[in-house]
Amino acid sequence: MAVDIKNLNHNQLTDLISKAQVRQNELRKEKVVKLREKVHALIKAEGYTFEDIFGGARGKAKRSTGTVPPKYRNPANPAQTWSGRGKRPHWFNDALKAGKKEKDLAV
Repeated sequence: MAVDIKNLNHNQLTDLISKAQVRQNELRKEKVVKLREKVHALIKAEGYTFEDIFGGARGKAKRSTGTVPPKYRNPANPAQTWSGRGKRPHWFNDALKAGKKEKDLAV
């Protein structure tokens, strides 16, 4: 199935390229599926599970969503703190405008 690309106009050539790229991606995915099946079969044949070999966590590592300790404290109201992340609280901006420095507000 040889295609004479010299006789194709711009639109036909663009269409051929896009179809070839789609087919290339399909072939790559098929190859990955076959390889994955081989790996799983080999692991099973040796008497192990995927998790035994590669660990229980598959995919992206999860980020910790714990709380961050406060980095700044409001001198007027010690109950108000800020971790230094996200938008600055009003009391922090007001203190800076009043002449305080960030290090003066540090915990």
